[in-house]
Amino acid sequence: MNLLSIIQIPYLVSGLGVGLVVGMTGVGGGALMTPVLVLVFGLHPASAVGTDLLYASVTKGFGTMVHGFGRSIQWSVVGLLASGSIPAAMVMTVLLHRLDVASVEVGTLITKVLACALIITAFSLVFHRSVQRVVRQSSFTLTAGQRAAATVGFGMLIGALVTMTSVGAGSIGMSVLVLLYPNVPISRIVGTDIAHAVPLTMIAGLGHLSIGTVDTALLASLLAGSIPGVIIGSLLSPRLPEVGLRYALASVLMAVSILLFLK
Repeated sequence: MNLLSIIQIPYLVSGLGVGLVVGMTGVGGGALMTPVLVLVFGLHPASAVGTDLLYASVTKGFGTMVHGFGRSIQWSVVGLLASGSIPAAMVMTVLLHRLDVASVEVGTLITKVLACALIITAFSLVFHRSVQRVVRQSSFTLTAGQRAAATVGFGMLIGALVTMTSVGAGSIGMSVLVLLYPNVPISRIVGTDIAHAVPLTMIAGLGHLSIGTVDTALLASLLAGSIPGVIIGSLLSPRLPEVGLRYALASVLMAVSILLFLK
């Protein structure tokens, strides 16, 4: 089958828009695409999550390449996060496999957890810099061992949340990394967060593929738009008003979470 014959313009445009946001802010993969697939295109929440996870892994892979060339990735932190998130993602995949993921009940559960995750994401977008300033000014410090253990533990929580909702590897991840590593420049936090999301969303997405909750034709259309989108967004990122973008994105996420609760 000709790849161009399965590309659908509405999905391509959606992928392009979300890819731009991911490249510019490091946030928005699952937080935007999964709600769009559920609310706009009417996909079952489990299929939306599974498709979005593989979409995010490829999209953020290209974003990682751009940040990698800019040397804005803390690879040691990526390793600590992944050592917790990858096993957690595998365990959550097994749990989802034991459930009837196509059922209305599971779809409702995923939708409500997704809505809660979006609210947390919105608050993280708005307040993470303020929290970073407070942490920097406080006398509280972690030892290297405590910081490493906390990073692995946080990775486990993110791995489970991302596998269930496809949300959490972006702004929630960034907010916690800001707390744990307050002296690391924000550009390296963004790059590190995006780099960690690649293996996590790939493993979680393949898990969803194994249980049949990935729409491969839809995935192709999303990627056709998101790959150029994330590259352009990553290149534009240093030139754009980050604060304004984050406040706008937070407002959108709060509105979307309300729609999901009402669904």
